Amino acid sequence: MSPSTAATTDLAHDLRLAVMRLARRIRQQRADHGLPLGQLAVLATLDRCGPLTPGALAHQEQVRPPTMTKVLAHLADSGYVDRVADPADGRQQLISLTDSARRLLREDRRRRDEWLASLL
Repeated sequence: MSPSTAATTDLAHDLRLAVMRLARRIRQQRADHGLPLGQLAVLATLDRCGPLTPGALAHQEQVRPPTMTKVLAHLADSGYVDRVADPADGRQQLISLTDSARRLLREDRRRRDEWLASLL
């Protein structure tokens, strides 16, 4: 391995560790709203992508459809997602965020952004 390759590898290693540590610290800044990280990830995906079918959400989150069904049932019971018939295919449902979920995500992001800004 040449000196420049070794230096690049060392830099990549240091960067990977720094990103992992930063991600861990940012996760620790989340408010205790009682939602597991997987459920928050589903809400964030819906926020980013817009309404999706349960199958598309399962694909995005890389989980099996039965797992997504359980997650969506909990989020619906908690008032964070709505289900409506898909206008393109009435046999399907589209899952979308409620205003409550949007507020939760906005507050969660604000809290983490403020923590990060306080370090600068």
